[in-house]
Amino acid sequence: MPHCELHYSADLTLDAVAVLALVEQVINAHDPGAEECKGRAYPAERFHRRHLKVSVSLLPKPHRDTAFTQALMDDLEAQLRAQLPQSCFFSLALEYSPATCLTTVHHVDGDPLPRYRDDTPMGA
Repeated sequence: MPHCELHYSADLTLDAVAVLALVEQVINAHDPGAEECKGRAYPAERFHRRHLKVSVSLLPKPHRDTAFTQALMDDLEAQLRAQLPQSCFFSLALEYSPATCLTTVHHVDGDPLPRYRDDTPMGA
């Protein structure tokens, strides 16, 4: 279950929801088993210089080797830059969570989460 965080200056014209969906799409193009990517966006009202920092976290898996990581980084960079209508400082970090990281789903009866791709509630 990947995670993505966007940190950016509020003067950057950015559709954060679309960018987070794009990150999920790119990850799944490289690794269809990744499925849902949890995303959060943090526009900063107070900042120094227009910027976008994208942080992506994945769980380590045997197929996520150096070649996979570089291909994913290259694709993410190209796709993200294509979403930027303004000049800005740009940072992209792809990291792997430590072995002590737990990523799972917490289910509450009657409160389904949509599943990746088909929006069928999980647990339905």
